[in-house]
Formats: sequence, structure tokens, C-alpha cells
Amino acid sequence: MITLRGLTKRYGDTVAVDGLTLDVEEGRVTGFLGPNGAGKSTTMRMILGLDRPTAGRALIDGRPYASMRHPVREVGALLDAKALHPARSARSHLIAQARSNGIPVRRVDEVLETVGLAKVARRRAGAFSLGMYQRLGIAGALLGDPQVLILDEPVNGLDPEGVRWVRELVRAQAAQGRTVFLSSHLMSEMQLTADRLVVIGRGRLLADTPMADLLAASASASVRVRTADPADLSGLAGRLRAYEGVTVESPGGERNEIVVRGRTAAEIGDLAHRLGVALHQLHSVPASLEQAYMELTEHSVEYGAAASPPPPVSDGSAPTATTEV
Repeated sequence: MITLRGLTKRYGDTVAVDGLTLDVEEGRVTGFLGPNGAGKSTTMRMILGLDRPTAGRALIDGRPYASMRHPVREVGALLDAKALHPARSARSHLIAQARSNGIPVRRVDEVLETVGLAKVARRRAGAFSLGMYQRLGIAGALLGDPQVLILDEPVNGLDPEGVRWVRELVRAQAAQGRTVFLSSHLMSEMQLTADRLVVIGRGRLLADTPMADLLAASASASVRVRTADPADLSGLAGRLRAYEGVTVESPGGERNEIVVRGRTAAEIGDLAHRLGVALHQLHSVPASLEQAYMELTEHSVEYGAAASPPPPVSDGSAPTATTEV
């Protein structure tokens, strides 16, 4: 388990991480989300002892990372896949890690096979693509067969097959009782991968919740309701519209179906029962992770782009033809 208590990091007047307190538990994949500049990488670096906290503490299974005698055998980490000497082969790079942590060399060949790099194991890493670098970084994280995995953007640069492979890999690791903590900007993939989400913005904790709960609580979540009698549906819709914060729509002009936001399926079902309305359909439609995430971080974006590009600069002269070279 990873334990953060009041974890804070300041750079002068800038607060990169602001009093984070949370537990990343074993046996599940915990996704770590936040806008650019939110403090995700800084948090991971403090967990791994690469940055010293200004205040608070970060512990792995009750101990600081720096106190571990053979850290690779306890914690597998991927922060920067290209952080290796480009003249070294993939196998040589992993052998150096293995020997410094008392890991048999045969384990190097095992993880190279696992990540799909066995055929290029003796090739210089400097010739690798970004996706191959990522696979090598994951091999390094798996090298010591650790109980904790910390992965920063592990699917960056991977093709669809590689993305699915990482998803299946981390879920299998969690199913074996390991702690998996990973970040990603691919919302659709995170929705398929993570069991729990930690979301931060401007260094502060915005959410620490099961994936299903975050999606269900989103304002974009809805309930589809269908009845046999349009008159019954009209009466139900009228009562629902009377509640503050509730919206009711008729998709495609349907007379027998409405889409409701702002009330749960259970609340709508109870109301229909009290009104004597027979329901033919009552179906909850959760929000996508992208929708829920955008709502949650709306006021925490550090580097938000303008809604539309600025107009071209004009010097007042008439437009002239241009020739591409």
C-alpha cells in the first residue's frame, strides 16, 4: 500500500502539491488523473524519493522508499521511459538494474519476453521507437517482481495492441494482490482499466473514489424512462421538472420516452410508483469518464487553451497570393 499524509511540495511561491492525504490500496488499479501541471509527476517523484517533500510524508508499505535495501524488488516504477543510456542494449540496461538489486540475470530474459522485446534485446536502445521505450520501461518496473507498481503514462506512444496489453497486464498484477498506481491522459482507456480514481487539480485532492461512484455522480449521468401511455409519461415528466436541478428531455421527439438528469433511477421509480405510472423501461446511463473528469477539473486547469484560435493578424493591406515551396 502507498500512504500519503499531508504531502506538500513548494518551489518558492509555487505550491506544486498541496497537503495530499490518501491511501492507494493493494489488489486494485488506482488511476491518477489531473490536468497538466496538477502535480501528478511531482507526487510520484516524492513517493519514490526523487523529490524531498516540503511537508508531510509518503510511505510504501509503511516505509520511505529511500530506506529500502533492494528497492527494485519491492517497487517497480516507470516515470521516464527514455531515462537510459541510448548506446546500451535493452538487455544490458536491465542486467545493470538486476545486478545492483540482487536479481538473477535469467529474470531479465523473462521480462523481455513478457513485454515483447526478446527479439530486439541486443539492439541499442537509442534506435527504439517511443512505444519500444515504453515496453522497456515496463520491463524494468517488472524486473524485481515487486508488490507495488507506479507507472506514469505507461501507454504513451503505444499502438492499440500495446495499449490493450498494458491494460491486461496491470489488471492481472492487481488481481494477484499488488498495488498498482498509474497515471494517464487517455480517459477512455483509464475508464476500462482503473477500479478507483484519485483526481488532483492545482496540487489539491479533488476526488478519491471508486470509478463507478464518480461516473454515477456526474451531472452528465442520466436515466432513460419509457412508459406505455404517453399521458402517464407527460405527468411523470411534469413532476420531475418541478424538482430543482432536474432536466427532462424527449430524445428524437419520442412520445413514450424521456431522458432525466438530476435524479437516480431509484428516485424516479419511487415517484412513478406513487403516481401509479407503469414503467416499461428504467435504465441508468452513467457518464463517460471524460465527462465526469471535465466537470470535476473545470476550475483547476492550469494551462487552458482559448475556445477558438485568435484571428489572423492583418496589416490592413489587400490579401496577396502565396506560393508553397
